[in-house]
Amino acid sequence: MRNALLIKRRKTRQIMVGDVPVGGDAPISVQTMTNTETTDVDSTLTQIRRMEAAGVDIVRVSVPTQDAAEAFKLIRSQARVPLVADIHFDYRIALRVLEFGVDCLRINPGNIGSEDRIRMVVDSAKDKGIPIRIGVNAGSLGKVLLRKYKEPNAEAMVESALTQIDILDKLNFQDFKISLKASEIFMTLAAYRSLATQIDNPFHLGITEAGGLRSGTVKSAIGLGALLMEGIGDTIRVSLAADPVEEVKVGFDILKSLGLRHKGVNLVACPSCSRQNFDVIGVVNELESRLEDITTPIDVAVIGCIVNGPGEAKVAEVGLTGASPNNLAYVEGVPHHKIKNEQLVDELETMVRERVAAKEAAQKDIIASD
Repeated sequence: MRNALLIKRRKTRQIMVGDVPVGGDAPISVQTMTNTETTDVDSTLTQIRRMEAAGVDIVRVSVPTQDAAEAFKLIRSQARVPLVADIHFDYRIALRVLEFGVDCLRINPGNIGSEDRIRMVVDSAKDKGIPIRIGVNAGSLGKVLLRKYKEPNAEAMVESALTQIDILDKLNFQDFKISLKASEIFMTLAAYRSLATQIDNPFHLGITEAGGLRSGTVKSAIGLGALLMEGIGDTIRVSLAADPVEEVKVGFDILKSLGLRHKGVNLVACPSCSRQNFDVIGVVNELESRLEDITTPIDVAVIGCIVNGPGEAKVAEVGLTGASPNNLAYVEGVPHHKIKNEQLVDELETMVRERVAAKEAAQKDIIASD
C-alpha cells in the first residue's frame, strides 16, 4: 500500500519475545492480555486459544502470586504464542517464571526492591536470554515524581522511564522495550515523542484504560495512529474494557489501515444509503463473521450501488457492486458474474476462500522453487 511508504519507521534495536522479533525492521506486533484468573489454568488457556485464533502475536498474563506462577508454568507449556509475565513488587515471582520459560518479563525494576533483588532478576533474565518490558503508567507514578511535578504529565513519565532505564544500564542489560501509557492521549503522545529522541530501544505502544469497545477503539486509533504515522512504535496493545479478542482485532485493523500489516481480510464497504440494491450492513456483518479465520491478506470491496462500486471493485481482489436486478461480482478487477441478493453472502464467501486458496498455493510454489 502506498501510504505505508510514507511512514519512516524509527530506528530501534531488536529484541526477541519468544520467536517474535520486536523492533528493528520487524513487523509491528499485536498484543493483548488475559483477564481470567491466572490460577484458573483451563479458563486462561481457553482465552489464549481464542486470541491465537484471532492472530495475536504476543499475550501478556498477570502473575501476582506464587500460586499464579505455578499456574503460569502449566499455561506456558500449552500456549503456542509467546507469553509475557506481568509482575510487580515480588522479585521471587519473577525468578520463578524465569525458571518456567517465560518469553518476556513486564516489570518496573524500581518496584522490585533492593539493588540485590533487582540484580538477581536481571542476571537471571540475562543468563536465559529473556527480555524485559519496562512499563510506565501515568496512574502509578512514584510519590517523589508526583511531589516534583504536582500531577501526572509527560515529563514525569519520561523521567520515570529514564530512572528505570538507568537501573538496567548499570546492570549492563539492554534487552528491553518500554511503554509510556496514559489514558489521556496528548500526554501519551508527548511522552513517547520525547523519549524517542533519547533512546533506541523498541517501544510498546498503548493508550491505557482507553474505555469500552467503541470509545476505547476510537481513542486508541487516534493515539496509536498518530504515533505509528510518525514511525514510532514496534508493538502495540489496544486496552479495552471488552473481550481481549476484540483488542487483537482492533490492533490489526489499526495497522492495516496504515498499511503496516497485511493480515486477513481488508474489507472496504460503503455506509449504505437509499441507493443500495441490497442490505449492505447485514451482508458486511455476516461476511466479517464468516471470514474471521482467514489470515492471508486479501482486499474485498462490498459497495451497495453503481456510484462508487465499480471503482472500488476494480482495485479489490474480490469486489461486489450493487445493481438491479442482480449485483455484479468482480475478481481481480474484472467483472465475473451476477449474484442475486439471496445468494450474496454465500457466494462472496466462496469467492474469497477460493481466491485465498489460490494465493496460498502460489506462495507454496514460490517457496518450493526457492
